[in-house]
Amino acid sequence: METLKLNGDFRRAYGRGKSLAAPALVTYALKNRAGKCRYGITTSKKVGNAVARSRCRRVIREALRTLDEPFTANWDVVFVARTKTRFVKSTQVQQTMRAHLKKLGVIRNGEQ
Repeated sequence: METLKLNGDFRRAYGRGKSLAAPALVTYALKNRAGKCRYGITTSKKVGNAVARSRCRRVIREALRTLDEPFTANWDVVFVARTKTRFVKSTQVQQTMRAHLKKLGVIRNGEQ
């Protein structure tokens, strides 16, 4: 999986993508033509200071890394940290992430 880096890619996911929200995580997903699955992580200043925002990104990145589900190709996925993200463990974020990605069709439902 590659990372999203361009502001236009994030904006496209926000504008045209489907989204799901939970207390600790918001997930946006949008089909792309890049031929690979890409992801991005954002945290706003509402989450807290720089230390808190960095922790949120680390928690989300670790949850994504340990997710053992096979991704379907051609998706842009953006994860947005919320205020509660800084208080939860990566395993809780991973459960939410798995549920969101299955519901959005980014990972296959039948396999585990």
